[in-house]
Amino acid sequence: MSDYFERDDARYTKVYKKHTPDILAAFGAFDDAVFAPEGREIPLKYRELMALAVGLTTQCAYCIDFHTEACVKAGASDAEIAEAAWVATAIRAGGGYAHGRLAFKLTEQHRH
Repeated sequence: MSDYFERDDARYTKVYKKHTPDILAAFGAFDDAVFAPEGREIPLKYRELMALAVGLTTQCAYCIDFHTEACVKAGASDAEIAEAAWVATAIRAGGGYAHGRLAFKLTEQHRH
């Protein structure tokens, strides 16, 4: 294995198709509805920027790859992608800060 993330990893979708085709179809329909070009309140470009920010936050290389391309296709500028990355960074950092407070609370509980 040369790398964990390789562009042709999608070929393993065949395992889902073989063993859980109904779930795969339901997921595909759900994903298609979420990212439908028309008929949603939030324009596609903004939904793709949100998806990219979530992918950056969860550090999913597949999501980052897919939604970066989708952002570009939806007309997102480099500045918009940069801001989405900073939003993701702020949320991730904020999570560390907030969970740090939880650690202090638990430390206090363990000391008593």
